Amino acid sequence: MVATVVFRGRVAVESAPPEFAHFRINESTRTPAEILAHIGDLLAGTHLLLRGEFATLASEPLEWADEIARFFTAAEQLVAFLASEEPLAYPVEKFVQGPIGDALTHVGQIVMLRRVFGAPVRSVPYFTAEIDLPTY
Repeated sequence: MVATVVFRGRVAVESAPPEFAHFRINESTRTPAEILAHIGDLLAGTHLLLRGEFATLASEPLEWADEIARFFTAAEQLVAFLASEEPLAYPVEKFVQGPIGDALTHVGQIVMLRRVFGAPVRSVPYFTAEIDLPTY
């Protein structure tokens, strides 16, 4: 599931123009940078939660390139933890139905905003795509 978030997240952000980060449909919606910051918080928070630590994260968005890097770093750290021998503080199903499912929803929001912005993502055959655990 984390690999899927990373794969789809990469598709959502790659080749996005820098000004896309601040695109807002109206005053009540998040910008892509705010959404990506939230996804990074979800991944980092999941890592903490599965270690038995609860934290509410609400990061201010970084510059677009830095926010993208933070997303991949948070995913890398979560994957490394999941690959370790450390026990999970909660059943894996809880993090799939909670923060990981939420992250996938938000990746979809970024994809939708790309289309509205006028810079749609490339076409991807998700069903046949080779999605492995992310390596950096």
